[in-house]
Amino acid sequence: MQNMKNYEMYSEADAADALGISLARLHELLDQHVFNDGVARPAGLTFTNAELLLLGFWQRTEPNPKVLRMPRRN
Repeated sequence: MQNMKNYEMYSEADAADALGISLARLHELLDQHVFNDGVARPAGLTFTNAELLLLGFWQRTEPNPKVLRMPRRN
């Protein structure tokens, strides 16, 4: 089986650039959809292509009916 460690990784700045959004907007999306359970967002995150795809759905201004929204954790 081929080694599966050859994923392209994106820094926060690269991810924001790839999504066409500001770094502040990326942090807002992460805080709203990922780090919303009281745990602080770590600094210096990296992202895979699959994670960029998901962030791309979240950054849309109109909801996508093909994406299931998870309830907020309280």
